[in-house]
Amino acid sequence: MNKYSSNDHTIYNGDALEILKNEIEDNSIDLIFADPPYNIGKNFNGRKGKWKNDESYLEWCYQWINLCLLKLKNNGSFYVMTSTQFMPYFDIYIQKKMDILSRIVWSYDSSGVQAKKYFGSMYEPILFCVKDKKNYTFNSEDVLVEAKTGAKRKLIDYRKNPPQPYNTQKVPGNVWNYPRVRYRMAEYEKHPTQKPIQLLERIVKASSNEGDTVLDPFSGTFTTSYVAKILKRKSIGIEIDEEYSKIGIRRVLEQYDLNGEDLSREPKIYEIKNPKQQTLFEPKI
Repeated sequence: MNKYSSNDHTIYNGDALEILKNEIEDNSIDLIFADPPYNIGKNFNGRKGKWKNDESYLEWCYQWINLCLLKLKNNGSFYVMTSTQFMPYFDIYIQKKMDILSRIVWSYDSSGVQAKKYFGSMYEPILFCVKDKKNYTFNSEDVLVEAKTGAKRKLIDYRKNPPQPYNTQKVPGNVWNYPRVRYRMAEYEKHPTQKPIQLLERIVKASSNEGDTVLDPFSGTFTTSYVAKILKRKSIGIEIDEEYSKIGIRRVLEQYDLNGEDLSREPKIYEIKNPKQQTLFEPKI
């Protein structure tokens, strides 16, 4: 295990179960966002996200879920993702331990090849859970979205006395439409399941306050920690892969050198100027 810290932000490079057990204090975290491998065979820098069977995957998941609940404060919030086929098992397991307030659908379009003999999956599920449904953080004013009926159609609600215009803003529902992170996006990092900044921004804004501590036990590209930093929260990120941890060191700790290794982001193909490429307006040599 390796630990890297700067001000209010800590990165652990190591196994999530071991670090949750031994490094994170019980009842110390305000918000946890967990986005584990989905057990569908994704390649994480040479580490295959596939267990020998479904039972072993769920057994592993239940271990880190239990540890996360120990680390969460009594008024804390827990957001957890997994594949559509495993979410029912998560749901049944967690609802015995916490209150599930929302079952969220992160919906997106796809430019890739979709299924031809069945309806392909175009969403990922998220559970929003709390330990105490009478005492938890939810900053509704910070996540308001446009209420199209009120904002665009300017209808009047005649059921009220006196009649009043419909609200122009509302708290989002449980279907969230955000595009997946693509190569040409500025936020893109080299990771197969990177989550968009907008998704984490809504979660962090809604379920934590400035100065709170946000934990992500499967950090990947460290978007959770990055958003927490931007929004003046503290963060703890755990990542088993050394190369992905270096993304966090650069992105969150803003450290661009590690033991002599340059951690600068690798330029994308379209950002590299080919000196041999001649334009129409350059003179021939």
